[in-house]
Amino acid sequence: MMTVVAIMAGLLPIMWSTGTGSEVMRRIAAPMVGGMVSSTVLTLVVIPALYSLIKQRQLARKRPTPAALPADLS
Repeated sequence: MMTVVAIMAGLLPIMWSTGTGSEVMRRIAAPMVGGMVSSTVLTLVVIPALYSLIKQRQLARKRPTPAALPADLS
């Protein structure tokens, strides 16, 4: 997370600059900012949600059904 913040702090001034050569640098910085935002969202939201869904399905398959339990012998 700190790496993303540091990269964004360095790229945002490049995107907003108006000096000589800023048109070329903006074309480079814009996709990098988009990539950093999307990778952060994927890492913090999407991948943990997918993992949780897959893990829940695995646990539901391993849970024994009531018919499979042994009968009470008392």
